[in-house]
Amino acid sequence: MSTVNGVCHHDCPDSCGWTVTVEGGVATKLRGNPDHPYSYGELCPKVNRFLDRVYSPDRILHPLRRVGAKGSGPFERISWDAALAEIGARLNSIIGEHGGEAVMPFSDAGNQSILATQGISDRFFNHIGATQLLRNICGPTVGAGVSMTNGSSLCADPLDLEHSRLILLWGTNTRLTNRHLWPVIERARASGARLVVIDPIRTLTADEADQFVQPLPGTDVAMMLAMMHVIISERLTDADWIAEHTFGFDELADHVAEWTPERASGECGVDADVIRALAREYATTRPAAIRTLIGAEHHEHGAMFYRTLACLPALTGAWRDRGGGLMRSVGSWQDRLVDGAALSRPDLLDGRVPRTLNMSRLGEILLDEQPPVRAMIVWNSNPLVIVPNAEKARLGMARDDLFTVVHEQFLTDTAKYADIVLPATTHIEADDVTPSWGHLWMGWNEAAIEPLGEAVNNSECFRRIARAMGLTEPLLYDDDMSVLKAALPTVDLDAMRRDGWVKVPFPADGRPWADGGFATQSGKVEFVSARLERDGHPALPTYTASGEGPASPRADRFPLQLMTPKHHTRFLNSGYSHLPKHGPAEGAPFVELDAADAAARGLGEGDCARVFNDRAALELPVRISRRLRPGVAAIPWGWWRHQHPDGMVANSLTNDTLTDWGGGVAFSDTLVQIERA
Repeated sequence: MSTVNGVCHHDCPDSCGWTVTVEGGVATKLRGNPDHPYSYGELCPKVNRFLDRVYSPDRILHPLRRVGAKGSGPFERISWDAALAEIGARLNSIIGEHGGEAVMPFSDAGNQSILATQGISDRFFNHIGATQLLRNICGPTVGAGVSMTNGSSLCADPLDLEHSRLILLWGTNTRLTNRHLWPVIERARASGARLVVIDPIRTLTADEADQFVQPLPGTDVAMMLAMMHVIISERLTDADWIAEHTFGFDELADHVAEWTPERASGECGVDADVIRALAREYATTRPAAIRTLIGAEHHEHGAMFYRTLACLPALTGAWRDRGGGLMRSVGSWQDRLVDGAALSRPDLLDGRVPRTLNMSRLGEILLDEQPPVRAMIVWNSNPLVIVPNAEKARLGMARDDLFTVVHEQFLTDTAKYADIVLPATTHIEADDVTPSWGHLWMGWNEAAIEPLGEAVNNSECFRRIARAMGLTEPLLYDDDMSVLKAALPTVDLDAMRRDGWVKVPFPADGRPWADGGFATQSGKVEFVSARLERDGHPALPTYTASGEGPASPRADRFPLQLMTPKHHTRFLNSGYSHLPKHGPAEGAPFVELDAADAAARGLGEGDCARVFNDRAALELPVRISRRLRPGVAAIPWGWWRHQHPDGMVANSLTNDTLTDWGGGVAFSDTLVQIERA
């Protein structure tokens, strides 16, 4: 018997440490590592049952070839040699006739470790000159917004919330999606901190707050501008810090003069006195922290949300204090250790500049892009569940002339449309390094068992595909440790492997911007951004109503705004819902409605409703909710197509309009109508 340490790889801010007990080559127990400096031995309900995933009878353990129609499900087992021969021949033929851009990768952070996300794959696609994929469906828009105010996406360490005396959790459901941060917040509250949750949905985090503020979806910027109005007009600013470390204050003051709390209330639906009181409390409490994550970026003006939010701590000088300022992902601090060029080797493009396509527009890419994408390789992702306007993407993947390879652990909705499915290892079957975007420890994951069946990790998968194509570039065949050493040139990998993790550099006093030093052109917080103006955006923080919102022409036909939140404790994005100890424990898909909206449609608890717009229609049972405001509906996402009665998913309905900048997508600016089915 042996015990092997590792780090959870999931796209979650917590990146917990785990230990795997192995007996006779079989993993018999997986538990939290009590020595991990962030998770301290606790795992979530998903990962506590991770071995059910590893040893599931539904695991793909051998290469498969589709033998039925795309999407229908029938596959036959084939050998790796046969699979690679077909892949190599098809890709070489497509590239020979149409060029490298006819091939497109599709992946995301299903496994966010370094080898899993970029191992050999980036080098492979650069070498063949493939279409480049903009992987901004979730996360990067936050940093893009903050950067237009602060010059970079770097923010404070969320663990310093322990020192805060006012915590605003803005658009983040911490107890569900960042569970290991919750004890830090509770310690702060025990020392006298007040917790305010601002969210369009009354989440389980909101239920525990000292105050809950519920703006209408996508209207937060109006509320922020009104808070600035109060802070400036009542002279609650930190004048010295503003004078030394900000640019454009006078213009901002003039700009927000018209944004009274009363005006903002008309947009966001929050009482003017509540906005006024919150602004005063924020400006007069030290340290005051704003904690946010990625949920609010899923609006057409998602980048402007974060650009505007980043102005608030600059007005009050909150950056002076440990436990003050803005706290979002700390992945950008981890990224400073990663040599991205050594990992992906852009020099392999050899002067070519392939097109770049946004993953959020997969349907448009596969149906409308010219010249067409003729081959797609998918790993670390289940696009037919995660992308917006998913029915259009499904039609694209059903093309007979699209050659699709999927590297996977299970026969997902996406894998059912593949021509060839290749077996992927789970995280306890592969060595890797896992950065975190929720804390400052980068972790080593040690393989605990040999790969089951014929499964291989992602880097080995791409080495095999390269070999099958006859590619001779040596960089495509580097072993995993060589890739990691190149990617992490300043990290002692032997020490990380021995200790389990390394803490990335961060200011010791927890005050990264106390004395300024912002990475903007001016070196200051930029209330006025010349760069935004050059790019065709407002130079100042500006509220703009969504093009698919309650004030848009579409609202005449589709009067309800649809949210698709993370709701389940046993799911992670599109993962786990298919497993027997996860999906059934969460029940089944449903649509939530406020009682008034349900009554107006003659709907009661449990009734079957038709939820529809121009993109799709779903039939779902109704839940009468006290979590939503009138005019808002919610369908929790993460369920697969076979779990919906009509074979759709929540994202069949959602909007694929891209965000103002940053490359994100407006999932939450989606209008629907609901009627009795």
